[in-house]
Amino acid sequence: MGRVVHFEIHASLPQAAIAFYGALLGWSFVPMPGFEYWVIQTGAPGEPGIDGGLVPRRGEAPLHGQAVNAFVCTAHVDSVDHKLERAVALGGQVALPKVAIPGIGWLAYIKDPDGNILGLMQQDPSAR
Repeated sequence: MGRVVHFEIHASLPQAAIAFYGALLGWSFVPMPGFEYWVIQTGAPGEPGIDGGLVPRRGEAPLHGQAVNAFVCTAHVDSVDHKLERAVALGGQVALPKVAIPGIGWLAYIKDPDGNILGLMQQDPSAR
């Protein structure tokens, strides 16, 4: 099976994206020597989930209202409400307000300051 094992964020201003995701989700970014590339560590080894990378964007940022033209990743969070507030305070936008996924939890989508979309999922089996 072709399971997803890595993701990449394309950023017009890599240092701004590093600051945004580091502050919002606690991710750490390790530069790769000799490349304009940062390995994203999203959690401790052995925890569920995958790590990724950050690369400089090679074109224009997505236009507001443009259809999604990428895979959208979703991150597990303890509180969708808190992360939505934090994302906006850090310069992001709410792309889709919090909605219930019955029996699973709460889902919302944000746009980072560069226009990339990220899902936020809070597990809550009582969500309706």
